[in-house]
Amino acid sequence: MGEKAKVCIIGSGNWGSAIARIVGENAKKYDEFETIVNMWVYEEMIDGQKLTEIINTTHENVKYLKGYKLPENVVAVPDVVEAAKGATILVFVLPHQFVPGICKKLKGTIERGTYGISLIKGLMNSEGQAGIELISKYINRELDIPVSVLMGANLAPEVAAGNFCETTIGCIDKIQGPALKSLFQSDSFRVVVVNDSTAVELCGALKNIVAVGAGIVDGLGLGDNTKAAVIRLGLMEMMSFAKKFYDGIQTETFLESCGVADLVTTCYGGRNRRVAEAFVKTGKSIEELEKELLNGQKLQGPQTAHEVHVMLKDKGIENSFPLLTAVYRICYEDKPANQLISCLHDHPEHM
Repeated sequence: MGEKAKVCIIGSGNWGSAIARIVGENAKKYDEFETIVNMWVYEEMIDGQKLTEIINTTHENVKYLKGYKLPENVVAVPDVVEAAKGATILVFVLPHQFVPGICKKLKGTIERGTYGISLIKGLMNSEGQAGIELISKYINRELDIPVSVLMGANLAPEVAAGNFCETTIGCIDKIQGPALKSLFQSDSFRVVVVNDSTAVELCGALKNIVAVGAGIVDGLGLGDNTKAAVIRLGLMEMMSFAKKFYDGIQTETFLESCGVADLVTTCYGGRNRRVAEAFVKTGKSIEELEKELLNGQKLQGPQTAHEVHVMLKDKGIENSFPLLTAVYRICYEDKPANQLISCLHDHPEHM
């Protein structure tokens, strides 16, 4: 038997804390993992007390996952380098805007043989296609470690509550894949491992743009038929975008939890849908609503729409992706929300 893997969770928001409940239990359960799981926590003061101290004494993240206990072997650490010290599996689960800063701190400190897995849904402004890069590729390039991805229909409060759901791990390594499945799978959180990690990650990013479109439909009161059409057209644009910009994309990946399932649940229950609905109904800005409704969490859909638009514009193919383009223009160019549907009348799918 080889050395036990030491796990560090980098991030402790709503989703990070929910997944820590599963990872902590599995680290105790399986001999292949060290029992103690460090979790990097961005330090905040809550009623005069440090959040890390609250978590380590009450075993609850009262800011981002109130009402759910974390396993006692999950230890909150405010310094990311200290949290990751000696770790051989790094679980990245934080807003994608903060990834560059975290990688900069971790660079040169990672143990040889370490690998990562990203649970982050979004794209990076970086050195890839037209200045855009997959988050897993960015982390891989910055830290020189292989990085798999986990995406699925996984609304954090429902995962924390132990409601049954599925998820998808995209991993090309035949040794790391089974280890990651052991780390994340539970009776209520079922894992399928596929080798199409690029499509898995793209699904996690692109569905947030479609969810903004679904929220606009809700805000306009257009009903379930219209929302279903937006979801279907959104799925088709996600598939087309992936195949246009990336090699080796497998259509069947979009039928996994990371694809159609995550798209549906996000378009009905996610934060991007909720904020987009309020955006239409209140006339407030996205930034205002993010602060008002999300309790310190970050919205991914509008920013990802901007990043995708850069890629589409670079190739002059905005008109081939009318839904993704319309969401961008509503969020960033003050296009009226009620023009979303007119943008879809002549969708390529209808020609």
